[in-house]
Amino acid sequence: MRPAIDLSGRRALVTGGASGIGEETARLLTELGAAVAIADIERDRLGEAQERTGAAAAVAGDVADADDVERMVAEAAAALGGLDLVFNSAGIGDDLVPLHEQAVERWQRVVDVNLRGTYLVCRAAGRIMLEQRRGAIVNVSSIVGLGGFPGRTAYGVAKAGINHLTRTLACEWGPAGIRVNAIAPAYTLTPMVRSLLDRQVFDPGRLERRTPLGRLGETAEMAQAAAFLLSDWASYITGAVLPVDGGWSAYGAAGDVDAIRHEGA
Repeated sequence: MRPAIDLSGRRALVTGGASGIGEETARLLTELGAAVAIADIERDRLGEAQERTGAAAAVAGDVADADDVERMVAEAAAALGGLDLVFNSAGIGDDLVPLHEQAVERWQRVVDVNLRGTYLVCRAAGRIMLEQRRGAIVNVSSIVGLGGFPGRTAYGVAKAGINHLTRTLACEWGPAGIRVNAIAPAYTLTPMVRSLLDRQVFDPGRLERRTPLGRLGETAEMAQAAAFLLSDWASYITGAVLPVDGGWSAYGAAGDVDAIRHEGA
């Protein structure tokens, strides 16, 4: 029998670690044996998130700010005694409006947090990993970065950029023993999505009918995919953008997914 994923001795930084997919991933990485530092812009929420996840350290800052990122990565590496793994989960959503009605300032902020933030954290962490010639990074993309979603131009552009950044860094850093991958979640029951559902911004039934597995994703499912890609179980995987989407990106027919019934003999 093959052993379970074991991250003992690994030191991990999780951005966006005070809620949602980031928090769930930080908790799982800790359970798998890693020493984890969480980073988030929500300074007031970091303490409670650290308790919930069992993280060894917490650092506050804005991933879109280059100076903040350099400080956060340095503080995390100092607290953990080094850095082996990074999960780039920090991000914000867009306004769900047509491009011609979107404020330029909001578009820029969405791109800055999601794409620039991922780039800056990769850059700072990559220096450490290049020196030690090992490491693994998982970025958070989205199904919105895999296809056209009307009203989501800023978010889609940012996530598509993360896909390209992931593949490029995998090629640049592979010879140094650094793997870089991404997960592309579908609609997942994070606090942000639950808030949108409560305000009826999305119709959950419509999303479920569009998804072959017939439901929205759970944060634990995203965390499990990230932990796999960060672990040695994925030792020959780099440059991959893994859809964790219940089949959303595979479905290409018109209309809702047809129910498939398997009748017994």
